Amino acid sequence: MKINLKQLFNIVGESKDICYSIGEDELSAIHGYSFASSVNFKGRVFNRAGVVYLEYNVNFTLSASCDRCLKEFETEYSFDFSHIVVSTINNDNDEYIVADGECIELNEIAFTDLLLQLPSKNLCKEDCKGLCMVCGCDLNESECNCLNSEL
Repeated sequence: MKINLKQLFNIVGESKDICYSIGEDELSAIHGYSFASSVNFKGRVFNRAGVVYLEYNVNFTLSASCDRCLKEFETEYSFDFSHIVVSTINNDNDEYIVADGECIELNEIAFTDLLLQLPSKNLCKEDCKGLCMVCGCDLNESECNCLNSEL
């Protein structure tokens, strides 16, 4: 979703609320993740003392396979983000979002932010025991004697 910030850059105290969902068709472009729901984006862009801020929350459900026991599971996520938006910048600086032509692409910003927040290891639960290295049984559901017999 593209949003024009011309009015926000020019009027101190101006504010704009934003609420929309990013659908499955756009989420399919994110490789390596399977979204079980749309990504709900809710936030606002505002000008405080001549500085334009973007504050928002995204929430969604992700389908994943546990990296230890291989079970399929779903996890809900909710992340809050905040950025300063500038119309131009003199050097490369990752701290600011540059509004190209006084517009910003919210989906692009949201995707970048949420991908940096997602865990690198997907676990069905924090204390997942995984699979036995010898017989492959799920150690969360049963115990095997494979490791004990090797000792």
